[in-house]
Amino acid sequence: MTEMKDPESRTIFAGVDGRTDTELPEWYRERHGNADPVTFPEAVRDLPQAVETTVAYQNPYTDEWVETERFNALVEPSRAREQAREEEAETDSLFHIPTDSYSIINPVDVYGPLEEVLREETIDGTPLGEVMFGEIRRYRGGGEVHMDIMFNGLEVRLPGRSDPITMGVTSGYDFFGEHAVYVEGFAQDGYCSNTMRSLTDKEVIKHVGDVRNFRTWWEELLAQVELVADDLFEFIRDAQDIELDFSELPFTVTEFYTLLGFPDYLAERAAGDAEANAASPFEIDMWTLHSGATYALTHFFQGKEGASLDQYVRIANDILFNPEGTVERVEQAYEQQLEADGDDGSQASLAGERALASIERVSDDLQEKVDQFEEREDALRERFQEAMG
Repeated sequence: MTEMKDPESRTIFAGVDGRTDTELPEWYRERHGNADPVTFPEAVRDLPQAVETTVAYQNPYTDEWVETERFNALVEPSRAREQAREEEAETDSLFHIPTDSYSIINPVDVYGPLEEVLREETIDGTPLGEVMFGEIRRYRGGGEVHMDIMFNGLEVRLPGRSDPITMGVTSGYDFFGEHAVYVEGFAQDGYCSNTMRSLTDKEVIKHVGDVRNFRTWWEELLAQVELVADDLFEFIRDAQDIELDFSELPFTVTEFYTLLGFPDYLAERAAGDAEANAASPFEIDMWTLHSGATYALTHFFQGKEGASLDQYVRIANDILFNPEGTVERVEQAYEQQLEADGDDGSQASLAGERALASIERVSDDLQEKVDQFEEREDALRERFQEAMG
């Protein structure tokens, strides 16, 4: 099984305090080969830091080195010390040379305040720090980091499934000027290990200017995630009631995903999973189609975490949260495909019209359900605004 670009290392963590005996949920422990987790503070403090140092350039006419105040080098201090001792460092100490407007935000700056919030905030009377778990992934010598933080008990349980969909956040940053510090709502389906990303708007803090109060930031974000947990079950239940009958549509399940914009290799994986999990290979509900998309992205995406993944996550989420928009997008893409193929005669033109008419019927059938979705979305958005103050 090929996942997205493999990280250089993974750290599994559980609990925000070594004095509490936080254990990984069974489904998560089995997925990670019965890993022995460290605490979250240990995992964060083990991440590479960055410090600023002076930059100089060599004058090509005099061979002299000239210092410049317009740029600063970001280096990892422990690796720089190893180089100073003439020890062989496994990884180069230099991360990046940004302009002097770049503000370093080190891991403890971001996640130290989260530790405080997790010790105080509770779920059913239990501090979140006692039920938190997840993983940290490192790339490019630890200069790029992404992590999933979940909360055992903050979950959605679907009928007929023993393992829950567990809620949390995904977060990350880098020292290369590409990824600002970000966080967004996230969930993982213990039943199939699929990850559901971008469940809230991505909140970003750039490495420029004044860095805001991270404690308040985390309090607001966690309040959003709890609201999503309350509503996700309702969205899934409604999506299970909306079925596409592919025996009446002019395209296959694989083509459904390619028309949405998935590359062929992901569309094939998504369709295979959706067909395998549907009660009928022809009548597939929107939740199962969404699950097929997240399965493909979780286990077979060949790009990097970040923007290249985010665009496909948005498409997958629309299948669940915006079924009408999804069908409209497929219809438009199919119509464009017909136009690109050209008019090969009245017979082909008639077949195209019939095909579009069949999509229109599906879209009309969705309308009643769509009204329910829009009401729920409006209510959820209002609660988000209240939570964010």
